[in-house]
This record gives sequence, structure tokens and C-alpha cells, in this order.
Amino acid sequence: MNSVGNLFDVAMFFSVALMVALVSYLDVADMLFNDGFTMVKNPGKDDMQIITKEDGKIVRYKSEESNTSCEGKGKRVGAAYQLDKGEIIYIPE
Repeated sequence: MNSVGNLFDVAMFFSVALMVALVSYLDVADMLFNDGFTMVKNPGKDDMQIITKEDGKIVRYKSEESNTSCEGKGKRVGAAYQLDKGEIIYIPE
């Protein structure tokens, strides 16, 4: 009977260690303990989602179909450049 108790202790230790490793790998702690954050899921793809948390409320923004067309006249208002670090800089004209 003692060996069964020891196996239970080992299984509990393993499961807690696995949960801690998973939380640290997925950065879930930021979502649980911070008041506000923004996360982008599947960036640049058709099923991209932006998840924000502000004041304890979580909101998901899903991208709509990108094949929609726009009509009308317009003018160029500036240029945007993406740097090597991933930052995007907008320069108005």
C-alpha cells in the first residue's frame, strides 16, 4: 500500500511541474495577472485574431475576409515602413 501512495505523490509532482512548465512556456501568467494586454494570434494570416484585455474584460477582434473590394477615389496620405526589428513607422506626406 505504501508503494501506491508513493506513485500518487510522484504523479502529483509530475502534473504540477508540467503545468508550471506549460504556463511559463505559453506566457499565460501575463494574461492572468496583468490588468491589460494585447495579443495577436496568427499574425498576417486570414484567420488572424487580436485579443485585448482591459479592466478585466477580454475582447476578441477577428479579421474579416480580405477579398473585399473598395470603390471610390482617394489620395496617398503617406508611407509606412517596417524595420528589421518589426516596428512599423508611418510618415505622413
